[in-house]
Amino acid sequence: MLKYPFEVDLEEILKEPEQYVDAVFSCLESEFLTMPKGAGFVDYPLFERGYEALKAATSGFSTFTPDKIIPAVVDEPIALVVLRAMLGFTPPEWGYVATQRTGVNVAQGFVRTLDRNVRMAPGKPLRVAGVMKERLHALVDTACHLLTQGVPEVNGGQLHRLDKADTKNGLDSIRHLSGMGVPYAMLLYERFLGRPFAGHRDSVSELVGDSLESAIEEVLSKAGISFRKTKRAEKIQGFDQTPDFIIPSEFNPQVIIEAKITEDDGTARDKVTRIQHLGELSTAGRPKGNPRYEVIACIGGRGFGVRREDMKKMIIATRGKVFTLKTLDQLIEHTELKRFRSSGRSDR
Repeated sequence: MLKYPFEVDLEEILKEPEQYVDAVFSCLESEFLTMPKGAGFVDYPLFERGYEALKAATSGFSTFTPDKIIPAVVDEPIALVVLRAMLGFTPPEWGYVATQRTGVNVAQGFVRTLDRNVRMAPGKPLRVAGVMKERLHALVDTACHLLTQGVPEVNGGQLHRLDKADTKNGLDSIRHLSGMGVPYAMLLYERFLGRPFAGHRDSVSELVGDSLESAIEEVLSKAGISFRKTKRAEKIQGFDQTPDFIIPSEFNPQVIIEAKITEDDGTARDKVTRIQHLGELSTAGRPKGNPRYEVIACIGGRGFGVRREDMKKMIIATRGKVFTLKTLDQLIEHTELKRFRSSGRSDR
């Protein structure tokens, strides 16, 4: 039966590191098939409601003009999200192109906030006046122009963002697909080019990591351990890279925990480097075998299960203290955290 690296000392790990890499790999879990919805998630029935409102206002995409679309967007704001999806733009991209084409300053912050507000309260009509009215008109004017014109000429080495099945030939393409339904092969191809759920994955990336951090918090709290959970981009004196948890506090760091989830091996390499650096900080200027504080890595996701050499580096940098969601119940018993326990005897 495989032993985990946190069950043995560093000397044992250094003798045969590969078996401990295997042990960590064996309990890594991936959650890439599921994602948190997060606040402002738009489900299909809601999206379809906006689509039908836009379709009705433009007489089946035949009269695609601002004077037809703006009243529909004001009454049924989710239609604005549908219009952006037809363009295939992010909110900042839409704002940038609108500014370039109309001369109206559609700031990135404005269009991000507008998009979020619509998703958070899709049934609430927009209040259009002053700067809001001017910027909304600029966005819709730009969308109408781009979607009506279709793909302009580009050189052979370039691909235009409107070169999609539904926008390639302007309104003709839109009317054709809205009338017959999108061919499945073309739909799959466009998903291949754009990564399915890419926009949503990016918007909830922090929530994905929260699941692991919440599990760690639960383990620490159950054992009555004092800890400091840091905020994103927070600066802590003595750390050029702020760890996720400091035990018992930043004024007397004895144990630090990094909680990382990634489904991408490239990102995993960056996170391993970060953990290595924290390990180096813990031993800088210290006698061998007497680190300033213990470094623990709590990890998840298939990204960490790709490069064996990276995992080996992480195990050595943490002196074997690498845990996954499956082994989190052993976190306290096999680390210095047991010294700070004030309730119960075990989390197992």
